[in-house]
Amino acid sequence: MSNQNKNWCGVKYSVVVPLYNEQTAVEELYQRLTKVMQQTGESYELVLVEDGSSDDTFEKLKAIAEEDEHVVVVQLRRNFGQTPALAAGFDNTRGEIIISMDGDLQHLPEEIPMFLEKIDEGYDVVSGWREKRVDNLIMRKIPSRAANWLISKISGVDIHDFGTTFKAYRRQIIEDIRLYGEMHRFIPALVSLTGGRIIEIPITNIPRPSGKSNYGISRTFRVALDLITLRFFLGYITRPLHFFGKAAFYCILAACLILAYVLFDKFYFSVPIFIAHGPLSAAGILLMLIGLTFISTGLIGEMISRVYFEATDRKIYAVRDIYKKVRDE
Repeated sequence: MSNQNKNWCGVKYSVVVPLYNEQTAVEELYQRLTKVMQQTGESYELVLVEDGSSDDTFEKLKAIAEEDEHVVVVQLRRNFGQTPALAAGFDNTRGEIIISMDGDLQHLPEEIPMFLEKIDEGYDVVSGWREKRVDNLIMRKIPSRAANWLISKISGVDIHDFGTTFKAYRRQIIEDIRLYGEMHRFIPALVSLTGGRIIEIPITNIPRPSGKSNYGISRTFRVALDLITLRFFLGYITRPLHFFGKAAFYCILAACLILAYVLFDKFYFSVPIFIAHGPLSAAGILLMLIGLTFISTGLIGEMISRVYFEATDRKIYAVRDIYKKVRDE
């Protein structure tokens, strides 16, 4: 999330909803969100992101925005996908607390107060948990459970449902997070890097009231690739040489063992290397070159990492608060 919008004083809650071909849900979603947010008694805004829909979603959103000053419609030039749409919404919020949710009415606006209660208790991120999912077992449930288990193990964040968009965040904990790929689901893991307090609460999961889902099994493969990125970010973003160095070590070790065996055979038993061990020798040399390549890649990564942190002035740590004894005058 960028820092382009700093004028957020005066708005307590921002609700971010990405919408793609949701013309049948727009009116009901708006009415239910408005009712819930008005009941909080706090200032609020609804940031509705139109993600390049091909139906009348934008026209309906625009009509609502013209009548309600609490509504902000962010129209994207084309369909970018859920993560970019969420990022666009986050960048155009002004609230101290940001709530994100889907626009297909599978997330119940009436459950927003549960998230706000946990935020008031001091948590930085409150994540929804579709404890009883109604999705297809083969196409959605099993891949989702496998992905959630992997993400939990890789990130060390003990929650069950990383995939749901229904979450609440403190602004200061999310405003420096950059989203891309399918990385919106990994926000709790990225927040854990800064020591943010995270909690998960059960939410209701109902069948989609109308329309059809915009997500299929193909997204599972994209998530799998993003898992690799997540692992790198969590463990090695500030020390990439350690990541590539492990691979280099094993490659060079294997190469040394192979070449030692070949040379021992050559000088002790006078075995011709290229006749008896041609393919094995080639494998040893190849592994050595691969190991050196890994080291070079790691060194380049180290330089890029240094340039990144210095150019952006981004710290490799996050301070929650500072306590100082007040000097007696």
